[in-house]
Amino acid sequence: MISGEINRPDIHREVMEAFVRYEQALLANDVDVLDELFWNSRFTVRYGIAENLYGYGAIAGFRAARPVPVPARQLANTQITTYGPDFATANTEFLREGVHGRQSQTWMRTPDGWRVVSAHVSLMPGKG
Repeated sequence: MISGEINRPDIHREVMEAFVRYEQALLANDVDVLDELFWNSRFTVRYGIAENLYGYGAIAGFRAARPVPVPARQLANTQITTYGPDFATANTEFLREGVHGRQSQTWMRTPDGWRVVSAHVSLMPGKG
């Protein structure tokens, strides 16, 4: 891969916009947008704090069952890296109500736009 393909400004901006849209939907519990931003595939994976979800259906089912929005949180050390025009990672830490956690997302450009194909959320033991 040519180094000029890493974090091309136009691609980086697109992924950042998708990432921000995801974060806003998460805080508002906008299930429609959250579902939209995950790749609708049996290959999509989301590891949560207490759940392992395999496939879009399991992820959408989890979102539909979540009764309330995620509590307000602050992000720190967010790093988005794009690799060519169609693939990116987003990693960030979050702080909320004495909880320190981290999340990672792998994004892929699809015919429908940028979609999360893999996600992971975990807590930092002993931090907060």
